[in-house]
Amino acid sequence: MKPHEYLLKHSQELSGKYPGKYIAIVSDEVTSVSDSGIEAFNKAKEKDPKKEIHLSYIPTEEELVTLL
Repeated sequence: MKPHEYLLKHSQELSGKYPGKYIAIVSDEVTSVSDSGIEAFNKAKEKDPKKEIHLSYIPTEEELVTLL
């Protein structure tokens, strides 16, 4: 499963678990979570240095309302 497919399939679960956080996804799993995108990426890179990392920010409920 591609990272964007994983995000779509698990969007509700991720929104509930990680609001306001950056998540790093490798293949079909969240490999690191942080308040900082750079930190989430670096942690994921340490775990899987040869794999492609997809970084995504999970907005808070308040941020989602602002977007609407």
